[in-house]
Amino acid sequence: MSIIDPIRLGGKEVLPLIEGGKGVAISTGASSGPWAEAGGVGTISAVIADEYDQHGNVVGHDYKGRTRRERHDEMVNFSIKGTIDQIRKAWEISRGEGLININMLWELGGSQRALHGILEKTKEMVHGVTCGAGMPFKLAELASKYGVHYYPIVSSGRAFNLLWRRAYKNMAELLGGVVYEDPWLAGGHNGLSNAEDPTKPGDPYPRVVELRNIMRKLGLDHVPIIMAGGVWNLREWKDWINNKELGPIMFQFGTRPLLTKESPISKSWKDRLMALKSGDVLLQNFSPTGFFSSAIKNGFINELVNRSGRQIDFSSKQDEEFSTELTVERKNYYVRGEDKSKALGWLKAGFEKALKTPDSSLIFVAPEKCAEIRKDQKDCVGCLSQCRFSSWADNEKNSTGRLADPRSFCIQKTLDDVAHGGSVNNNLVFAGHNAFRFATDPFYSNGFVPTVKELIERIKTGD
Repeated sequence: MSIIDPIRLGGKEVLPLIEGGKGVAISTGASSGPWAEAGGVGTISAVIADEYDQHGNVVGHDYKGRTRRERHDEMVNFSIKGTIDQIRKAWEISRGEGLININMLWELGGSQRALHGILEKTKEMVHGVTCGAGMPFKLAELASKYGVHYYPIVSSGRAFNLLWRRAYKNMAELLGGVVYEDPWLAGGHNGLSNAEDPTKPGDPYPRVVELRNIMRKLGLDHVPIIMAGGVWNLREWKDWINNKELGPIMFQFGTRPLLTKESPISKSWKDRLMALKSGDVLLQNFSPTGFFSSAIKNGFINELVNRSGRQIDFSSKQDEEFSTELTVERKNYYVRGEDKSKALGWLKAGFEKALKTPDSSLIFVAPEKCAEIRKDQKDCVGCLSQCRFSSWADNEKNSTGRLADPRSFCIQKTLDDVAHGGSVNNNLVFAGHNAFRFATDPFYSNGFVPTVKELIERIKTGD
């Protein structure tokens, strides 16, 4: 028995269940096709998606360009070709049932160019475009050119109000829904503002009510709000269903679809999900995007935490505060007196390289880690519109104008590696904060891994 009723989107009745988009070859046609076939809204990530060769095998992302700009163009082309292949696969699997969306990280370098290239060749197959991680002011204009719906991702009513008044108000008919993504509970990149404390989660209900009230004033009472982040089952959200204060509501599931038979992630990744405990997902600010993001605590995250912890402020000139001289590899720095002993301890422990950050601080790393950081910065493919790790920017100078930040990392490299069978311990592994529930939910007892159809049938019952 289902506790939810279908909802009408784009002239079609679908279940109010959306598969959350997960970038770099994770949300694929193999998983979104079955989700749509089961009556929901499947989502394909348009971020560096996998392309197939004539035999149906995945084509690796092999960058050949000698310059960052050349590699950036390759990356955009990978996103276009791969997403087109994934959409076609989802369309074939779903046989026209349900709906198929594509998800774009707005801060992807060349995101608008990629979307144009994708939508030009997938007409009649794509229902809508979901965009977050930034303020996608051009989203409605772009969607209207191809007659598809648009779904902005926001974490506050204020953000949507700004988008609407500045860019969306003249294209109201194609607004498919507004995704409220909880900045404390969602996996991946989150829209946590500078005014919000990452350690003090807010209650999503009043925030969504605020969003709905703003939408009502704008004549958008009929447009559904999609609750994303922290949604494990519908039984815990029953007060939201058929709630007049909230209006039409849908639910997005990002973490649970990772653990299905159709999910393309590796067995070691699925096994790791099964073994997570409460607190094993960390909300942190290491991403080169500058956004907070939630990922599984593992060796990769621990190294970033420890790397950032081996940090002291410095000055190039001696003054009252920075009065103590520190010499590292024949370079002289002035530091606070109490910090010199810390630095000498790190140097003695083998962290022999001192790297400057944009904040006039030094971090201390081992020689092999320093070499890895420098190589990754050199090999940058320009995957972001602005990258604090490499100082790449998608502008005329291809530079942010700031010093590259060695406290961050190459996000394209690690996400691509884990998506294609790389180590789950030594790569960035995004997950929502409810991922620990795989180990406690009886549905997954004895290591049971459902099909997408079985998962949706379970969700429909409330569990």
